[in-house]
Amino acid sequence: MNLSVNTTGNRSGDKRGPSQVLACEHLGKEYSDVGAPLTILADVNLRLAAGETLAIVGESGSGKSTLLHLLAGLEQPSHGEVFHGDTALSGLSESARSELRNRHLGFIYQFHHLLAEFSAQENVAMPLWIRGEPRGQALAAAAEVLSLVGLQQRLDHRPSQLSGGERQRAAIARALVTRPNAILADEPTGNLDAKTAEATWQVLETANRELGVGLLIVTHARQLAERLDRVCELSAGELVEIRLTVE
Repeated sequence: MNLSVNTTGNRSGDKRGPSQVLACEHLGKEYSDVGAPLTILADVNLRLAAGETLAIVGESGSGKSTLLHLLAGLEQPSHGEVFHGDTALSGLSESARSELRNRHLGFIYQFHHLLAEFSAQENVAMPLWIRGEPRGQALAAAAEVLSLVGLQQRLDHRPSQLSGGERQRAAIARALVTRPNAILADEPTGNLDAKTAEATWQVLETANRELGVGLLIVTHARQLAERLDRVCELSAGELVEIRLTVE
């Protein structure tokens, strides 16, 4: 494994290479709408290579979700740069960033965000329809990835007909259907009981192993975090690699 997290403050431009799927350098975010500027992220550096897994832990309000938004290009940083492969997001238009997200990133949230009026297969096919792929081709791809997550018997079921764990697996399938380089997951097991959370992790682990997709997971569950290749803690606006001891 070659996942590295740079916490030295040195520029890591010479470390970018063909295996890099996601990185940021000296990333910062401040809000100054009211009163003195509020620093959420001060100087964050990270690198995620193809097929590698990284957990980010930290207290509530430490900026973990903000970091995900910046890495996805959903928000603009106050300073620093985000790279998808060798492409700097600052040089892209909003439409280009949107296309990049659709083609190269998958997203998983604490809540599944499935559309109630569509079947599991249609929900999973949605990102492919958005990029203009033919309906039949998109549905076939959705069926394939739903089979990967163990929902091959639930293609026609709507979200209300699925269990909580099945909904989250459908959300994982939706994140995988575009064959992304990396998945950004924000508390993907946060709403699940222990047994269902374990099953959800097994699905993510399978996707990482069989599809080679990189995983960046924000989580409060340290038992989950310790199973990833690297664990970093976000504190005081900076990202520091740590070793976990789980009781």
